[in-house]
Amino acid sequence: MLALNRRTWIAGLGSMLGATLLGTRKLGGQQTPPDGPGSGTMTHAAHAMGPVGRVSLESFNPSTFLRAWNFSDLPPQERARYYKETPRPDGTLLREYQLIAVDRDIEIAPGVFFPAWTFNGQVPGPTIRATEGDRIRVTFVNAGSHPHTIHFHGWHTPEMDGSLPEHQVMPGGQFLYEFDADPFGLHLYHCHAVPLKRHIHKGLYGAFIVDPKNARPAADELVMVMNGFDTNFDADNEVYAVNTVAHHFMYEPVRVEIGKLVRMYVVNLTEFDLVNSLHLHGMFFDVFRTGTSMTSSERTDTIMLCQGERAIIETRFRYPGKFMFHAHQSEFAELGWMGLFEAVGPRRDT
Repeated sequence: MLALNRRTWIAGLGSMLGATLLGTRKLGGQQTPPDGPGSGTMTHAAHAMGPVGRVSLESFNPSTFLRAWNFSDLPPQERARYYKETPRPDGTLLREYQLIAVDRDIEIAPGVFFPAWTFNGQVPGPTIRATEGDRIRVTFVNAGSHPHTIHFHGWHTPEMDGSLPEHQVMPGGQFLYEFDADPFGLHLYHCHAVPLKRHIHKGLYGAFIVDPKNARPAADELVMVMNGFDTNFDADNEVYAVNTVAHHFMYEPVRVEIGKLVRMYVVNLTEFDLVNSLHLHGMFFDVFRTGTSMTSSERTDTIMLCQGERAIIETRFRYPGKFMFHAHQSEFAELGWMGLFEAVGPRRDT
């Protein structure tokens, strides 16, 4: 495991910057990354800091996570093990999930592995999505090495809260959470065992979307969980990202269509820092804080969120090309929380 602090990360691990290790070629005395999505932008030194190379995406792909919920990224037979939906007489659904706490090393930057506590082997955990009034039933299995719980944001009875000592599920144990999806909006779930900051920081969290009964307009929908990682356990993050892998969306821009409504479900689950943010270049977006209203509260290009805060943001891209998005805490951006949208299609000025 490669331990880093902020200073060594920002220095770019200079001893590793040879052309062979970078896998780059030299043009006019300058090094440029191999051709590929986002490679031109990465030539800027500030966007290429940290360990070199690429993260393996075999076990977790942030781009796939963007557009996956209710285990939709799994093959049908495997998905059936973790998710089932059954119609109810009142027209709602019973949605049944299996979430499993598992200790697992995850790669958060090239060559940087973090000893995570995960839901179903991934960080963030699988996105849960329901419609207001649906019944949620979650079988939680603790296959980890520490006591864990699941605390869901939203309405539920006290025994379903997952917050008190008597709610902890011991290693090898399991518990059934059951409640109605209420209110509609963008929520989250996370372990609430003590010490809380360690259980959240280690990776036990995920997004929980509750759609209103009267559906929102059709859109290209993206789940974006802002997170950070303390690689040397000094209560100070060395790596930041959206959906876990540092700088992933600089190499793999998020492809969107010009003129089509884009809806982003943005959740801040960064530990140790009081606030995180999202700034989108070249455009503005409408903000629906917590997603519990169908009326936008503001139109802006930057949103600030403390831990546990979340917002649905909507926009339409007007111009073709690549648009940067990142935390507007510059250090977070340099340490991995930066990416690109790539808008395709004919220009539309309104």
